Amino acid sequence: MHQLLNRSLCAIVRPKDSSKRWVLPTQTLLHTARPSLSEQSSGSRLQSSPESTPSSAVAGASTVDSADKNKSTSQRDRKQRANEQQLSANGTSSLIDTFGRFHSYLRISLTERCNLRCKYCMPAEGVQLTQKDQLLTSAEVIRLANLFVTEGVRKIRLTGGEPTVRKDLTEIVSQLKATNPLLESVGITTNGLMLTRQLVGLQRAGLDALNVSLDTLRAARYEQITRRKGWERVMAGIDLAIQLGYRPKVNCVLMKGFNDDEICDFVELTRDRNVDVRFIEYMPFTGNRWDTDKMVSYRTMLDTIRARYPAFEALPNGPNDTSKAYRVPGYRGQMGFITSMTEHFCGSCNRLRITADGNLKVCLFGNTEVSLRDALRSPGCSEDDLRCLISAAVKRKKKQHAGASPLSTSFAHNVSHRSTPNTLLAHDGGLQRRRYASLSHVDEHTGRATMVDVDDKVSTKRIAKAQATVYVGPTIAALIENNELKKGDVLSISQMAAIVAAKKTSDLIPLCHNIPLSSIKVETSLNSSTNEVHILAKVKCDGKTGVEMEALTAVSIAALTVYDMCKAVSHEILIKNIMLVEKTGGKSEFYRKQIKHEPTLETRTMESRNPDQMPIITRGYRTDPIVTNEPFVPMYI
Repeated sequence: MHQLLNRSLCAIVRPKDSSKRWVLPTQTLLHTARPSLSEQSSGSRLQSSPESTPSSAVAGASTVDSADKNKSTSQRDRKQRANEQQLSANGTSSLIDTFGRFHSYLRISLTERCNLRCKYCMPAEGVQLTQKDQLLTSAEVIRLANLFVTEGVRKIRLTGGEPTVRKDLTEIVSQLKATNPLLESVGITTNGLMLTRQLVGLQRAGLDALNVSLDTLRAARYEQITRRKGWERVMAGIDLAIQLGYRPKVNCVLMKGFNDDEICDFVELTRDRNVDVRFIEYMPFTGNRWDTDKMVSYRTMLDTIRARYPAFEALPNGPNDTSKAYRVPGYRGQMGFITSMTEHFCGSCNRLRITADGNLKVCLFGNTEVSLRDALRSPGCSEDDLRCLISAAVKRKKKQHAGASPLSTSFAHNVSHRSTPNTLLAHDGGLQRRRYASLSHVDEHTGRATMVDVDDKVSTKRIAKAQATVYVGPTIAALIENNELKKGDVLSISQMAAIVAAKKTSDLIPLCHNIPLSSIKVETSLNSSTNEVHILAKVKCDGKTGVEMEALTAVSIAALTVYDMCKAVSHEILIKNIMLVEKTGGKSEFYRKQIKHEPTLETRTMESRNPDQMPIITRGYRTDPIVTNEPFVPMYI
């Protein structure tokens, strides 16, 4: 099988024209390979002497016209598509998923260690690292890489952590290039601190491409972010890479209020340097609580740049490019935008990832991982077994990542029975999906969850009232009334829990705004005649958005606190009637009809008010204890 695959690939993958390896186009600015300092010859690598200078590359670039560049781009794209179509037609690759995507790009993490302590990445003291014997050895990295290349991978990027802290990085690059003639590119992603020491050796080993992560062009801010000095070394490393013939990609994650004031500074970096600066949209994860407020969208970046550079123009992109390429006419470098959030590129994704401990990830956003390390170290595991394992993982890859998914299948199914003219359901391959414009917390264009923008709203006095009822039964009611429960005063503690919960609402409900509250009043009381604890909450603020979620969170947590404190006596407890009572101060006000008069919220015990004059009249529930074999469903009257 291996020989047949090699013959089929050799028929469609021709050696590159080494005479053009120094040509760096200035119009389309393709990611061309730079010369190798290696004396080893290969059908796909250039022999070049160390005396070759980047000035000759620049001179060559000036002689290439736009038509030649477009032709080169087209030929490269056709070659790549032909390669993928050939493998797909033969059915020989395990790297084709159920949506027809062929995965020709592999990223391998070599280590979890890093020589920086970026504030948004890890604490100052570092993080707990995986034991060394659980990480892939260099031999295992090479074996897995060889297998993936056999299956059709043509581009490998070595990442971390920080890959340059691994002492055998140069040897790994050298072995990858020496043992895989079909491999078109080996690159690294680095923070750039060690480039001035290691880059010449890496180039001799055959390194083809270089990505440098750099979020600021200000030395003081760099030190503040990374807790380390070294900005000058990073810039020196980038300049060295340019001198050696590379066009380094400078990756910058833009965050609102953090470094978005440097957008045009990064554009200016491309004036005299042949670099590809790529702005990456901030991608929220569980670790940062899906904080979409920090994200600067691609369109916002584009508007900012064009306000200063009106001639800022788009460049051609390849079929699997994640970056949208642009340039300022006359500048040596170019810009790019990786729109992971606002305009995802899942449909053309050709990337797979192997973590430092040997787990295969088919999607950066996915939680599912398959341990190739364990399979490698299992006695009797053959390459065919590994291929089957890889193929099974690839075929489970979803159409698009969670952050790009318009709506989940279950949600679309749940709303299908209650659509209205304003919430029509669109059909997509048999699956009903709700149109985004009807959902206030969903982006109408992409369908992703988003917080409501309240910048244009007027700040007013906002008030919300909510209630909840907890049926506890006669035994617990007597204990509460006499304050004899072992865990303490149920009414007082639940009242405090409600106040704390109201303040923490934005931490508990992902898309709620963090609102400064001016007043939180909570009343908890026991109705001995019905064996119920009644909870009332009134929340106030002066702001641009309402506080009904804060009031509802308060009564909900208070009710759960009552349950927690009483469950040792009996689990026959029913939480019910959690509802908004009143909402004022915003564009839409709400008053529940059952309210008879304004609740005082001044007392919390039944001794201080008449049970017959409760401020809220609720629908009746069954109040008899629920037996364990009875469905836990409240019966409305």
